[in-house]
Amino acid sequence: MNSINRISGVHTATYLPVDIAAEQQNARVYGNEPHPAGKIALGLESVSLSFGGVVALENIDLSVRPGEIRAIIGPNGAGKSSLINVISGVYRPDRGHVRIGHDRFTNVPTQKLVHLGVARTFQNLALFKGLSVTDNVMSGRAHKARSTFLGQIFGIGRSPSEEVDAHDRAAKILKFLNLTDVGNRLAGTLPYGLQKRVELARALVAEPALLLLDEPMAGLAEPEKVEMTKFIRAANREYGTTIVLIEHDIGVVMELSHYIAVFDYGRKIADGTPEEVRADQKVIDAYLGVAAENIDGGGI
Repeated sequence: MNSINRISGVHTATYLPVDIAAEQQNARVYGNEPHPAGKIALGLESVSLSFGGVVALENIDLSVRPGEIRAIIGPNGAGKSSLINVISGVYRPDRGHVRIGHDRFTNVPTQKLVHLGVARTFQNLALFKGLSVTDNVMSGRAHKARSTFLGQIFGIGRSPSEEVDAHDRAAKILKFLNLTDVGNRLAGTLPYGLQKRVELARALVAEPALLLLDEPMAGLAEPEKVEMTKFIRAANREYGTTIVLIEHDIGVVMELSHYIAVFDYGRKIADGTPEEVRADQKVIDAYLGVAAENIDGGGI
């Protein structure tokens, strides 16, 4: 891992409240196409970021429409992780703005992320491995309750109605992701592929308008990738969730995404449909040393 991906920091910011219900209403999917143009679920405006003179992101502009599945790809060190950390407020950009729905930030407030309708998963799993699968998923509803986050995790301080709501929502998501049969098992006892699915469930139970997925296919066997692809597409179609994913498996990206943004050395070098990106000479050049057939369907 390079130095860019090892540096982190959390900053605060002033923000205007977002109308999450309105954004969720906007984030509808018509067939396999995202919402018509004119509305923005996520926008980056001239975003730049550097660490000790090392450029991580340079003048990035990006617009993601409600209901869209947008992949971010590029070689190692291209700036993909820095981008998702700027969007989720872990990194503060040197300049530029991030727009989430109707709100515009110089620094996204991490502590308010879920209230802005944003959820994310991580490349390295962040489950409570000593708790049951159901309890892990229910913890994704903590922002809906009046008790503390830890109280939500351990079931302390929830009102009866909050307890019922959290349990019902978790049960629906577990069923949606075919996890009902393992709901009572400790998360840490599950195979890695199922743990990845539990983390997706915990993100979805928050009912996000925007879901950030950091390498959802990492560490999965091919049959598990097929399953995960199916569930991500289903979440997009059934719930209208706007999805931004970082992923190295180009075959998955080409199959799953409506649009793909390609990064190289902190710059966005291409942005378009899978067909447009596949044929872009700048994209092919960025993957020098990788067999050309990988761009057409293999992994990197």
